[in-house]
Amino acid sequence: MDEAEVARFGREFTAFLEAVNRIATPAEGSPVRAAIEEHLGRDADRLPVVADRYLPFEHVNVQVAVEHLLAQPGRSHRLVGLLGDQHGFMSLAELLQHAHHRGVGLGAVDYVSLADGPGSVRLCAQAGLYLLKDDGRPVALLLRAPSEHGPRQLVSVEVLAPERAHGEALVAELRELSVRHSVFRNQVLTFSAGPFGEQTAGPIAFQPRPQLRREDVVLPEATFARIEAHVFGIAEQRDRLLASGQHVKRGLLLHGPPGTGKTLTARYLISQVTEHTVVVLSGTALHHIGAAAALARTLQPALVVLEDVDLVAQERMPPYASPLLFELLNVMDGLDEDADITFLLTTNRADVLEPALAARPGRVDEAVEIPLPDAESRRRLLQLYAAGVDLHADDIDAVVERTEGVTASFIKELVRKAALTAAQQDGGSGPVTVTDEHLGQALDVLLDEGAGLTRALLGIGQPGALDPGDAAQPGLAPPNATGWFAYAPMGRPHRRYLR
Repeated sequence: MDEAEVARFGREFTAFLEAVNRIATPAEGSPVRAAIEEHLGRDADRLPVVADRYLPFEHVNVQVAVEHLLAQPGRSHRLVGLLGDQHGFMSLAELLQHAHHRGVGLGAVDYVSLADGPGSVRLCAQAGLYLLKDDGRPVALLLRAPSEHGPRQLVSVEVLAPERAHGEALVAELRELSVRHSVFRNQVLTFSAGPFGEQTAGPIAFQPRPQLRREDVVLPEATFARIEAHVFGIAEQRDRLLASGQHVKRGLLLHGPPGTGKTLTARYLISQVTEHTVVVLSGTALHHIGAAAALARTLQPALVVLEDVDLVAQERMPPYASPLLFELLNVMDGLDEDADITFLLTTNRADVLEPALAARPGRVDEAVEIPLPDAESRRRLLQLYAAGVDLHADDIDAVVERTEGVTASFIKELVRKAALTAAQQDGGSGPVTVTDEHLGQALDVLLDEGAGLTRALLGIGQPGALDPGDAAQPGLAPPNATGWFAYAPMGRPHRRYLR
């Protein structure tokens, strides 16, 4: 059999199958096809279908966009649902041809409740067939949710219109509306794993925006000023910088021992940028860096917070480099220079960070050490954390002196333990009164040799740790080296100077 005969057989066999499908249609016909063709007023076989896809976490935004699209003047619609599990395996064009064979029919719409803000939800169609009239022109729009275990992993929108250009225009309008009315805009968002800990493309969780004042964060004034200038200053001067040919995307690295206040500083920054979309990634959620950056790019101005970034950005040791490191580098490089996006990275281990991330302008432009609190800072921390108790301490200087070298988290735990001690001893009720004696007893417990693990958990190194400013120790970098000091766990200091 030659090629011409094979081609002819193929055409005839295709025609045969089409005829079989027509003949095999039940007498009452396909309800899906009948409803669509009745609405369109014509045979749907040869009409074009225009489709678009969205990431799973965008389902709520697609629903919002559909609602805005339908609310435009000159538009009316009727909404019906699809019955039968098999519709998820077929496109809209396939539903027109085979819905009756797969037991797919029309019925009530199934909805799923999705978060659209902190503490609020919206009903979103799982499979909704919108029979739309747009200034008298009939259109069929099918919205379907992603299937966690099925063949459709993305949100899908399919538009069937007599004129292809009309379908394309509606799909483009829907995309634009999903961005303009995104429920994620100006919110604080986190990615989380699936119900069994699996890494999915979502879901996204809304977090309440922290409410912190500048005085709630105890840092040296010069340190605080550098951080605020890099995050707030560039944002305030965005238009002038761009007009002068300067980029506004930026990266800020906060580093230092555990417990010194890096996370609290990040929370303060989040509390202040109320017009920014904030995406916070930590732990296993760091796997979502690509999706987080895409969200930030779409909803800028934005702040992307990567906590404990050393988990994915350790220095490369070929051939064992983390693929997430390359994704992070690509994400930070791939943003346009006019992107109003701040990457805020935190780490306890600046010594292990990949130099291509930490020492290359355009990725991290500013590295700021969050230091151990000095005497004045420890005094302020005691007052801050004791704000909820009745503090009657006449010798705060003695506490400040005994806590030299501790972290902010240690001071917080000291006040809590002193308050607990006072409550247990007075046997009363109401606000706790904390005295010098209670603070001293709490310090005795925390500084006891047997409490070494507790101190380590609070970020306090082992006794005898080298002073961070001591560059005269053997094996350490010379005093005139440039870079920053980095800390290893349990107070074992490492010097790594990134040039």
